Amino acid sequence: MTNLQSDTGTAPQPQTSLGDLGWKPFFQNQLADHDLNAQVPIRIMAVHRRQIIGIGAGPGAGVEVAMPPVLATDVDPEGAATVGDWVLYDAETGRAAALLDRQSLFKRRAAGVGRSLQLIAANVDTAFIVTSCNQDFNIARLERYLALAHQAQVTPVIVLTKSDLCDDPFAYVDQAATLDKRLCIEVVNALDTASTARLQPWCKPGQTVVFLGSSGVGKSTLVNALAGHEVMATGGMREDDAKGRHTTTSRALHRLEGGAWLLDTPGMREVQLVDVAEGLDIVFDDLSEIAEGCKFRDCLHDTEPGCAVRQAIADGQIDAARVERWRKLVAEDAHNNATLFERRGKDRAFDKMVKATIKGKKR
Repeated sequence: MTNLQSDTGTAPQPQTSLGDLGWKPFFQNQLADHDLNAQVPIRIMAVHRRQIIGIGAGPGAGVEVAMPPVLATDVDPEGAATVGDWVLYDAETGRAAALLDRQSLFKRRAAGVGRSLQLIAANVDTAFIVTSCNQDFNIARLERYLALAHQAQVTPVIVLTKSDLCDDPFAYVDQAATLDKRLCIEVVNALDTASTARLQPWCKPGQTVVFLGSSGVGKSTLVNALAGHEVMATGGMREDDAKGRHTTTSRALHRLEGGAWLLDTPGMREVQLVDVAEGLDIVFDDLSEIAEGCKFRDCLHDTEPGCAVRQAIADGQIDAARVERWRKLVAEDAHNNATLFERRGKDRAFDKMVKATIKGKKR
């Protein structure tokens, strides 16, 4: 163990306790069956290919630990440690002896043609869903991020950035408000301290917030503003489409001036939803309620007879474009769940074949 360095983007602190790191009774209640004389709680600050970096409670700025990664298995695809996780560290072996249950988890299907599950962040209290007051603003993308946040049981806050470059930023507020009248929506200029102070109620000591948003919406600038010093590189605006240049390349927790922990994520151009049925039901709760009146329980709201959703569209009760976005997200979630299940089945079959081959050679 060594004193905390700048690798995690964390400013020195006079003292670090478990509470400062985000420890809660939820995690404390899991320690009954563990030997705390040999194992200590460590929070994961960064995950690299060959090692994970964690911080435990201790004098000065805390204690930093580098250990081998906790890997997922075919039986438990969510068993890998991700940023924000809590593990019990065994100093004798130099490894994580246990991965504690999570209070929340963000995940998606990995981008590209693969069928793997990608863990984004764990044990988050608030999700800042960041978009800018320009051409990047996209209702369909916001619905995706809201589904992720609700599925993870994390409080979502819409953050509209670059308000200083927009003639009427509140026009974007009105559009975002159509998603849910209960949503918290904040308009900020990341270069103005008074403006970014609007986010402080969600950045109390020991709290963890995650930034979600596509590349170039100003997340890195906002991270630096909340941290009180530069922890993320920033890029300028592209002239052709008013988008910023993507600068974040890895996920890591950063300590904010007020004591909260902030996780910036690489801009995710492709947010493939997986296992978010409950989140979609919350985002589209009005449509889900209407769908209960459909004649068939598996109604796709397309050409089926007795479809209450299509009838509501015809009556002008709901927006056809929103229904279409809902149908696409539900179909995408179902497809990705099926492909992940199929992959796990094939992986298990392949493992059995390899084991049988090795056993045969030994004989």
